[in-house]
Amino acid sequence: MVVGCLVADLLLGDVHSLKEKRGVVRPILAELRRRFDVSAAETGDQDLHRRAELSVALVAPDHGHAAEVLAACERLLAGRPEVDLLSTRTRVLDDDDLS
Repeated sequence: MVVGCLVADLLLGDVHSLKEKRGVVRPILAELRRRFDVSAAETGDQDLHRRAELSVALVAPDHGHAAEVLAACERLLAGRPEVDLLSTRTRVLDDDDLS
Protein backbone atom coordinates (compact mmCIF):
# COMPACT_ATOMS: atom_id res chain seq x y z
CA MET A 1 0.00 0.00 0.00
CA VAL A 2 1.17 3.51 -0.83
CA VAL A 3 -0.22 6.88 0.29
CA GLY A 4 0.32 9.91 -1.94
CA CYS A 5 -0.26 13.59 -1.20
CA LEU A 6 -0.05 16.72 -3.34
CA VAL A 7 -0.31 20.24 -1.90
CA ALA A 8 -0.76 23.04 -4.44
CA ASP A 9 -0.51 26.79 -3.89
CA LEU A 10 -2.73 28.69 -6.32
CA LEU A 11 -3.15 32.34 -7.23
CA LEU A 12 -6.69 33.00 -8.38
CA GLY A 13 -7.41 35.32 -11.27
CA ASP A 14 -10.17 37.93 -11.27
CA VAL A 15 -11.63 37.18 -7.84
CA HIS A 16 -12.80 39.94 -5.50
CA SER A 17 -14.56 38.08 -2.67
CA LEU A 18 -14.57 34.81 -0.79
CA LYS A 19 -17.85 33.94 -2.54
CA GLU A 20 -16.22 34.33 -5.96
CA LYS A 21 -13.28 32.28 -4.69
CA ARG A 22 -15.64 29.43 -3.79
CA GLY A 23 -17.05 29.63 -7.31
CA VAL A 24 -13.56 28.99 -8.71
CA VAL A 25 -12.25 26.45 -6.18
CA ARG A 26 -15.29 24.16 -5.88
CA PRO A 27 -15.40 23.13 -9.56
CA ILE A 28 -11.65 22.42 -9.52
CA LEU A 29 -11.99 20.19 -6.47
CA ALA A 30 -14.98 18.41 -8.00
CA GLU A 31 -13.10 17.76 -11.23
CA LEU A 32 -10.07 16.37 -9.36
CA ARG A 33 -12.33 14.01 -7.40
CA ARG A 34 -14.30 12.92 -10.45
CA ARG A 35 -11.45 12.43 -12.92
CA PHE A 36 -8.86 10.85 -10.64
CA ASP A 37 -10.88 9.27 -7.78
CA VAL A 38 -8.86 11.12 -5.13
CA SER A 39 -9.69 13.02 -1.97
CA ALA A 40 -9.34 16.76 -2.55
CA ALA A 41 -9.96 19.75 -0.30
CA GLU A 42 -9.06 23.38 0.26
CA THR A 43 -6.63 23.15 3.16
CA GLY A 44 -5.17 26.62 3.54
CA ASP A 45 -5.46 30.33 2.78
CA GLN A 46 -9.21 30.12 3.36
CA ASP A 47 -9.45 33.72 4.51
CA LEU A 48 -7.64 35.14 1.45
CA HIS A 49 -9.78 35.70 -1.63
CA ARG A 50 -6.99 35.53 -4.26
CA ARG A 51 -5.00 32.58 -2.87
CA ALA A 52 -5.89 28.95 -2.31
CA GLU A 53 -4.07 25.93 -0.99
CA LEU A 54 -5.53 22.69 -2.33
CA SER A 55 -4.53 19.23 -1.15
CA VAL A 56 -5.02 15.94 -2.94
CA ALA A 57 -4.55 12.51 -1.35
CA LEU A 58 -4.88 8.93 -2.51
CA VAL A 59 -4.14 5.36 -1.56
CA ALA A 60 -2.60 3.28 -4.34
CA PRO A 61 -1.27 -0.24 -4.80
CA ASP A 62 2.23 0.89 -5.79
CA HIS A 63 4.54 3.90 -5.82
CA GLY A 64 4.43 4.36 -9.61
CA HIS A 65 0.65 4.56 -9.77
CA ALA A 66 0.48 7.09 -6.94
CA ALA A 67 3.14 9.30 -8.54
CA GLU A 68 1.39 9.08 -11.94
CA VAL A 69 -2.00 10.12 -10.53
CA LEU A 70 -0.50 13.01 -8.54
CA ALA A 71 1.39 14.23 -11.62
CA ALA A 72 -1.87 14.14 -13.61
CA CYS A 73 -3.58 16.17 -10.87
CA GLU A 74 -0.76 18.71 -11.01
CA ARG A 75 -1.10 18.97 -14.81
CA LEU A 76 -4.84 19.55 -14.45
CA LEU A 77 -4.22 22.39 -11.97
CA ALA A 78 -1.51 23.92 -14.17
CA GLY A 79 -3.84 23.82 -17.18
CA ARG A 80 -6.71 25.70 -15.57
CA PRO A 81 -6.86 29.20 -17.12
CA GLU A 82 -8.55 30.82 -14.10
CA VAL A 83 -5.67 30.03 -11.72
CA ASP A 84 -1.88 30.29 -11.67
CA LEU A 85 -0.12 27.33 -10.10
CA LEU A 86 2.57 28.91 -7.89
CA SER A 87 4.06 25.78 -6.32
CA THR A 88 3.39 22.15 -5.47
CA ARG A 89 4.72 19.71 -2.90
CA THR A 90 4.34 15.99 -3.50
CA ARG A 91 4.95 13.16 -1.06
CA VAL A 92 4.54 9.44 -1.62
CA LEU A 93 4.84 7.17 1.40
CA ASP A 94 5.40 3.42 1.04
CA ASP A 95 4.55 0.73 3.61
CA ASP A 96 8.00 1.10 5.18
CA ASP A 97 7.45 4.84 5.72
CA LEU A 98 4.08 4.29 7.42
CA SER A 99 5.16 2.00 10.26
